[in-house]
This record gives sequence, C-alpha cells and structure tokens, in this order.
Amino acid sequence: MKTSKDKKALEGVRVVDFTWALAGPLVTKTLGDFGAEIIKIEREDGEIARRVPPFPDRVDVNRAGGFNNRNRNKYGMKLNMKDPRGVELAKKLVSKSHLVIENYASGVIEKWGLGYDELSKIKPDIIMTSMPGFGHSGPYRRNIGYGQNLHAFSSWFDLTGYPDRPPSGFSFAYSDYIVGGFATAITLAALNHWKETGEGCYIEIPQFETLVGTLGVTYMDYFVNHRAANRRGNTVPPYVRAAAPHGSYPCKGEDRWCVISVFTDEEWKAFRKAIGSPEWTKEDRYSTTLSRLENADELDKRVASWTREYTPDEVMTILQEAGVAAGAVREIRDLVDMDPQMKELKFYVEAEHPELGKRLFENNVFNLYETPGKIKRGAPLLGEHTDFICKEILGMTEDEINQYLIEGVL
Repeated sequence: MKTSKDKKALEGVRVVDFTWALAGPLVTKTLGDFGAEIIKIEREDGEIARRVPPFPDRVDVNRAGGFNNRNRNKYGMKLNMKDPRGVELAKKLVSKSHLVIENYASGVIEKWGLGYDELSKIKPDIIMTSMPGFGHSGPYRRNIGYGQNLHAFSSWFDLTGYPDRPPSGFSFAYSDYIVGGFATAITLAALNHWKETGEGCYIEIPQFETLVGTLGVTYMDYFVNHRAANRRGNTVPPYVRAAAPHGSYPCKGEDRWCVISVFTDEEWKAFRKAIGSPEWTKEDRYSTTLSRLENADELDKRVASWTREYTPDEVMTILQEAGVAAGAVREIRDLVDMDPQMKELKFYVEAEHPELGKRLFENNVFNLYETPGKIKRGAPLLGEHTDFICKEILGMTEDEINQYLIEGVL
C-alpha cells in the first residue's frame, strides 16, 4: 500500500524536454525528482553536455558527470529534427504531454515547426517554457547565450575582480542556476493554473534579462546617483556596507578562510569578548557601528591578525557560540567528505547509472514533507528509451520503429 510519502507531487505529469547544456536540464531535473515523467529529446550524437568533463575514467557520451547529474530520472530518446518525420513524432509526443521545456537560442524551435503557436494548435492546453539567451525580440535575439558571455554582457564580469586588474569573471555558469530556479518556479505556477482552469500558456524567460535583474542595487545606484560600480575584490562597496567587520578573513592552513559579519554594537561587544578583548578592540574608533565603518580597512587587518591563529571551523564555532554571524569557507571536498550539516541532511545520495553503477548525486535543494522528491535512477544512456517511448507512448509498431531506425529518423 502506498503511504503519503510514496506519492509524488508531479506524478502523472509528462514533460517533453528539448533542453540542453545547463539551465534547461536543471528545470526538468527538478520536475523529474518530484515525479514528473521527463522525455529528453536528443540528436544522434547527443546534446553538448555529454561531451563536457568531468569523466570518471574515459571520455564517452554516456559517462559525462555533469550531464548525468542534471539528467537523472529522465527517459532518453534520439530524434532527428532535421527530418520532417522526426518533427511529426515530436508533435505527436507533445499531443500526449502537459509541458514542453526548451532553452535554445531564439528561432531554433520555431525553425523546426515546434513554436508555441504551432504546438497550441496540436494541444490547446499545452504549457511551454522557453529560456532563450536574449529573448525573442530585440537586436540580440539570435545570439547564442552561454553562461560566460551572458555574465559578461550583464555586467557581472565587469564587477568581478580586483580594482587594479582586468575583469576576472568566473569560469562556471552560475547564470544557469539562477535562470533555472526562476524557470522552475514559474513553470510550477503555470502548472497549478492549468490544474485550476485547464488553460495552457507560453512562458518566456530571457536569460540576459534575468541576470540584469539580479544586480538591482548596482543599477539603482547608477540611476539615482550616476555612480557606476567598479571591481572591489573582497570588499563591500561603502554605499551598501552596513557591517564591520564584514568579509572573508584568512585562517590557519593553506588558503583557508572564514567569513564574519558584525552589524550592531551588541554584536561587536559579543565579538570582542569572544576573541579575548585585546587592547585594540577598546579603541574609540571601533566603539560604534558608524566609527567601525569609517575605519573598516584598518579593522579588517586587526581581525585578520586574530583569525590567522585558528582554523576556519574554530573561528566559526567561537563566534557562532557568542552569537556572531560567521561561516567557514568550505572547499568542495569539505562538503562531500566531512561537513556534519550535509551529512545530517543526507544531501548526497546514491543512484544507479546503467553504465557507471552507483554514483553520488546531490539531493533536492528544496523538499516537500508530504510528497518528497526522490532520485530513482541515473541519467539515460544516449537514446536508451527510444524503443520504449515509440511503442508505449506513441503506439508505433516494431516494423515502423525499425524502418525509422534504418532511415535515421530515430
């Protein structure tokens, strides 16, 4: 007998997944974790993430770590979208589904004849979520939008680095996680609206605009004060700084750090007591929040002289026990191997991959008590479920499937 926790929030929902790389697969990953049936459509050689490291041993389209993590709980189908028969199969699949999700550049899906206007004729209540890099209008709409060039274009790179050096940016596509989070939330809202009204809809989430929206304070300062933000390394701009000490401070060990934030005079008293009340903490220039902000640079040097004597976890423990906000700067290996919070939350869980065996995956970043998410299986091998989907969902015969395989449609 099924208990309430055996049920899945999105059980019975079918999603046609035209996503690739990172932002789109993150959305369908979450939907799949909570019970939706995800049918991932890929071309003959697989989507780009299948060729991106890390690989556990050898380079192979079925062994890419990032792809396997973002595409767990999904069915995999190969489909040639350059062949009109492949497009017709995709349309038939949409007619039997609830959601369509894609994150290609503007015009790609439309070129295949799978834009919302066309799909809504096939299934009027379909919900379609698109995440084009630069949206479907404007002079940049046809531009390809990878995370790094979106970071640069939205000013993130210009604000990242040290003031005396060129923009440093960052090598990982954090933008995809931001856009993926927004897209997941709005898609679920649209699904809820469908359940209440029976109405489908089209959702467009341009990745560039979403990133620009995350820099609200920076843009507002320019609108109001005509003051353009610049790179400040590890320090907080003075016009938004409200805490001192506030920042990352060096600790015992090689390249180990802890962050500390002291906002109020009461917190300062607790901080001062926790570190043993050295003489410098009694100076008038550190006695109030305002005076500490005015002398923040010198204060940071003083605080660093104390933190260097302790490990990051020791600094965090000493200050947290005193009621001061502090957190060790974790390395990836810390989180996976020893962090007690992550272990208690069971954040890393094992799932079976058809070729790699048992592998660790990060668990859901949010959960539902009555209908918790679950990782049932790893990502599909390239085209692993093509036969199953053709037979069980599309109702094709064995002869039809074989003919399409021979002719390169599947």
